[in-house]
Amino acid sequence: MGYRENPRPGGRSARVQAAVHQSVRDMLATMDRADVTIPLIAQRANVTPSTIYRRWGDLQALLADVAASRLQPEGEPARIGSARDDLEAWVEQYADEMASGVGRRMLRDILSAADGANAEKCSGYTQHQLAVLIARAEETGEPFPTQTELMDHVISPIIYRILFDQAPGADYVRELIAKVMPEGALKGGSARTSRATR
Repeated sequence: MGYRENPRPGGRSARVQAAVHQSVRDMLATMDRADVTIPLIAQRANVTPSTIYRRWGDLQALLADVAASRLQPEGEPARIGSARDDLEAWVEQYADEMASGVGRRMLRDILSAADGANAEKCSGYTQHQLAVLIARAEETGEPFPTQTELMDHVISPIIYRILFDQAPGADYVRELIAKVMPEGALKGGSARTSRATR
């Protein structure tokens, strides 16, 4: 998956966003979170505090936006072998990154914001990655779970474990995938994957 480090460039608004986001990341890496304030972020980014307040509203909304931008995947899931192989590799990496200290903090920042837009954005990133895997399976005719099955029975349990329990290991991830994709049990994969992408 890979954390995305910078927003897409282009225009003054994007330059302001890039400077503010970078300032937040730098400060969180070197300071206690409780000491991070909008005036300090503005000073470091060379913008006025009012610019940040107008664009993000408050500190938590800004932290959520920074986290969401970093959770945007850098590219499509790697091609490992079969569609199942690709799925297992991608989900294992997803779980590892989300369960890391940085990943947990980003998830909590996103969920702490009053506005759920960034949470929806992150869900969209995940669904897009799964849609890529589903499309690959459809191209090769491999049986494959639907996007809803993957979100409900693979991704959701992983995120719950990360937020409220012990970090999931590779064995747990493979068990989740096996439940929605048992060997030889899925039939008519083309039809199932078509429904998932509609």
